[in-house]
Amino acid sequence: MSPFQFAKSTYSSGNGECVEVARNVPRTVAVRDSKRADGPIVRVDPAAWAPFAAYVGRSGR
Repeated sequence: MSPFQFAKSTYSSGNGECVEVARNVPRTVAVRDSKRADGPIVRVDPAAWAPFAAYVGRSGR
């Protein structure tokens, strides 16, 4: 069982196409496709995630 506690993106649309992010494990941000909960998980260093998330937030994507 995964130690990650995923939360759906607040930008998710109603069509089911969205990502889930987990930040409950120290020094790790985990991202997965919400349609494939048992699929692959991308692990990212928080220092790399922060500028990416800021960019996406500014661009409205």
